[in-house]
Amino acid sequence: MRRLVAISALLLADALLCAAPSQAASFDCAKASAPDERAVCANPALSALDSEMGGLWFAYSRLPMLMGGSGDRQDEARAFLAARAKCGGNAACLTTLYTARIAALKGQIATYIKGMPPL
Repeated sequence: MRRLVAISALLLADALLCAAPSQAASFDCAKASAPDERAVCANPALSALDSEMGGLWFAYSRLPMLMGGSGDRQDEARAFLAARAKCGGNAACLTTLYTARIAALKGQIATYIKGMPPL
């Protein structure tokens, strides 16, 4: 059952990514005020990375965790946002940060799925 939930979350995240406009970020660009947010909204490549990361985060955030796991997951998200803020409007810094976060989320999701018992 857990495997089915995980796979369903991944499929939903993939569908959301494919249906989203190419320049849509995972947050409301009309409300973007910080330099990092404005940079993501203004740069189609960064916006695409943000959308990909948002879809992966959606899937990852729905995976059931043992005690403490959900708190760790939230801490990781806050750390990413703090690091993104430190990048400011620097596109190279933001690209590196997003690429690393996407790889980490993919790895965490894959590890979770591999640890699940077979159907």
